[in-house]
Amino acid sequence: MTSFDTSPSLSVWRALLALAVVFVMLATTGWTALRSHRSESALQASLSDWQHGRLDGHRLPDPDTAPARLARFFASLTDQQREHLAHRYPLAVGNMNGAPVRLRYQANRIALGQARDIERERMHDSRLSVTGQQEAGRRMHRLGTLMRPGRHILAFDPEGSGRIAEVFGNLTKAERISVVVPGVDTDLLTFQRTNRRYAAPVGMAKSLYAAERAAGPATRTAVIAWADYTAPSGIGMDAATAMRAENGAVRLNELVRALPGRAPVSLFCHSYGSVVCGVAAQRLPGRVADIAVAGSPGMRVAKAAHLRTSARVWAMRDADDWIEDVPNLEFGGLGHGADPVSTAFGARVLSTRGAHGHAGYFEPGTQSLANFAEIGVGSYSAVHCADKAGTCRAGLSGTTAVGRA
Repeated sequence: MTSFDTSPSLSVWRALLALAVVFVMLATTGWTALRSHRSESALQASLSDWQHGRLDGHRLPDPDTAPARLARFFASLTDQQREHLAHRYPLAVGNMNGAPVRLRYQANRIALGQARDIERERMHDSRLSVTGQQEAGRRMHRLGTLMRPGRHILAFDPEGSGRIAEVFGNLTKAERISVVVPGVDTDLLTFQRTNRRYAAPVGMAKSLYAAERAAGPATRTAVIAWADYTAPSGIGMDAATAMRAENGAVRLNELVRALPGRAPVSLFCHSYGSVVCGVAAQRLPGRVADIAVAGSPGMRVAKAAHLRTSARVWAMRDADDWIEDVPNLEFGGLGHGADPVSTAFGARVLSTRGAHGHAGYFEPGTQSLANFAEIGVGSYSAVHCADKAGTCRAGLSGTTAVGRA
């Protein structure tokens, strides 16, 4: 299957355009509503247990309540009580916006261990095919690596292909927070890669974190590798529509609104991740200072102003990124709108010197990564624009990072 890491032929996109009409017709006649019945997921079961649970005779708060209220609830508990909840409801607590960050790390470590045990059993389940057993083995190995000391897992859901988010740096003490939002073919198994590491969320986030520390040594930063949405798999209808992005946008907003402290937040959105950020933009809280997109097929709007956000909107695209060949249109729900690096769109267009291809924007030594880092620490006057006139820095020349001279 073709993925967003490789260049699909233009004929693929033309075929998708033709399929759009069929898709819309099926949607309006209700055909797309046919879905197979699925049993309750492990996360849903944990949340259900929480909703029916009690602590010292008192009912637990609604897990969907406002993060601030949940934060107050956890703050009222003793360390022993918090640890009891993490062990009793690990998936619920590990994914609960408003729960203390360190408690979420602890709960998710427990949940990862439980999921690993399940995959270990599935490796030897005779009811599975050889391929199914091998898949279980790969998942078991990945879950084990996520449990290693020093890893801070902020969210984890083993359902389906899996969702996950990891933090680099001290999230509670950060003066600037960056969130990496990846594109298609992102799941538990592709969250981290040995080969082409900077094309995977963990590699992207670690690279950005290191670059930010170099760009602003006096600025405390944290970077989140955020794969906590169900991304499209390969180049298909899901990748050509906003269906996955709409769900992802809700989850992204929930994440940002629940982040501790008041540090400014910058979103770095790659490929289909830029569609997620575009859909989310309108409802993002004011603490989101920047939305930077790379290799974007569009943000579901014709102009940056239509995103209706107070955040600065940045865009970049490498000269040999195949995404340039994707038609920039939106028709019947298919396509993602105008090209974010076009003059008419109105974003601040950044240089990508040194980057190659669709997946090279976070490679160390590239100007694309350097620009991301300067944005991440708030040093806007140091970014390199795509043009020699420095248009992307207009109105920002006096801005410097927190803690920098």
